[in-house]
Amino acid sequence: MTAPAPGALAAEHFLSGLYVSFWLPTVVLAAALAIKLPSILKLWRDPLLRAVGGLLVFACAVFVFAAPKTIAWTNRVTGVPNIAAPWVYSLLTALSASWLLLIIAWRNGRAERSAATRRATRWVVSVYAGVVVALWVLFALADVPVEQIRDLDTYYAGTPFMREEILLYLTAHTVACSITARLIWNWIRTDGLDAWLRWGLRFLGVGYATNLLFSAAKFTAVAARWTGHDLDWLNTNVAPSAACVAATFVAVGFIVPHAGQYLQERWLVRRRHRDLRPLSRLMREVTGDREPLALRATPELRLIRRETFIRDALLPLSRRLDEGLRGRAYEAALALGHDRGRAQALAAAVALLDAVEAGGGRGGAAVSGEASGAGGASRAGGAAVAGEASGSGEAAVAGKASGSGETSRVGEASGAGEAARDTSARGASPDAGADATPDTTYLLREIQAVARALRSTDDINAVRVHAAAPAESVSAHD
Repeated sequence: MTAPAPGALAAEHFLSGLYVSFWLPTVVLAAALAIKLPSILKLWRDPLLRAVGGLLVFACAVFVFAAPKTIAWTNRVTGVPNIAAPWVYSLLTALSASWLLLIIAWRNGRAERSAATRRATRWVVSVYAGVVVALWVLFALADVPVEQIRDLDTYYAGTPFMREEILLYLTAHTVACSITARLIWNWIRTDGLDAWLRWGLRFLGVGYATNLLFSAAKFTAVAARWTGHDLDWLNTNVAPSAACVAATFVAVGFIVPHAGQYLQERWLVRRRHRDLRPLSRLMREVTGDREPLALRATPELRLIRRETFIRDALLPLSRRLDEGLRGRAYEAALALGHDRGRAQALAAAVALLDAVEAGGGRGGAAVSGEASGAGGASRAGGAAVAGEASGSGEAAVAGKASGSGETSRVGEASGAGEAARDTSARGASPDAGADATPDTTYLLREIQAVARALRSTDDINAVRVHAAAPAESVSAHD
């Protein structure tokens, strides 16, 4: 037999040195199970959640009992050499079946009680249960007296009955992994998926594709023994490492959608709370007080308290609003090129500042300083316009978190509430006099948009200048 080339020896040395601890995927899988467990227990009748729970439980069990120390302990406790082999093979076969059951439940959704679904579920359970029984029968017939902790598959690759057992569990694993990987990669290309769910599916797809590397390494090492070659390092190092990496990706695939959506909701709530700061400071100048502060309060509760404080302060202040000024400011903002939603917010901000200044408070200067400190005219203006464009998602999430997310608020933020804006715009028309009845509907509903407008001092000053100009001068800009 010719000596291998130096490059091949180097590659073999590198690959044979690969080893990933079995406890790494165990920890990540346990974390995924802990995240999913409350939902699984609460909605146990949901077949999809049951399938996910079974998959994570079997995956954790595989890596716990496949660790070399656990294999040695199992053999020692039972007193039967290599009895850990059929036990680990059985767990891996059950894990493979859980992949297919997850696919069946996932594919059919909540309308899973069809005859075809029940038939497919029974087929998977029957076939893989039969494989598990066959694994134990073959082990009982095989003669495997020498304990092997790491390389049992290659050591007994030519032993009658044990050879068939090894091929049986590898085939069952490869078939299930191939079907699951193919269907998941098909679903990734489906339109309308949530971004976090799509990323979770990508991790799952990579995980199941990497699992095929485990099977390929095992099959290659066993076949090499049949032909008189020694590629045992594929079985002892590459295959276990591939399985660990694959399991980690699968666990991350289950974690990402839940963790991502949770963190996104928390970020939107905090952003909404932060965006309300200019309006909260202005109302503090009016009332001489501030919203209740609790260091241990949840972000949702802090948002509710800030929104409540602002609305409670706005209600009496709105009686002093100059509707004529607000109407002129609205027309001026439109003349300056702002869209209707942005013009409404700027007009309300101008009217609020005028009411605070007319009341003798220090609100005007305080807000101007805070707004300019928030990032300058150009940056603040851009952030406000971007906030208007993305307001729908913020309103929906914060509305759900605070319990005050009216449908109209979401509609306004997404541009769907044009009728309400028209009504408010007509109530603040240039023809309205200073004695017109103040319209508090917009102010109480769109505090987020008004707060963002208060950050744009340059836009507010420009609107003020145009609103103070003669009517014909403003019209000329139209």
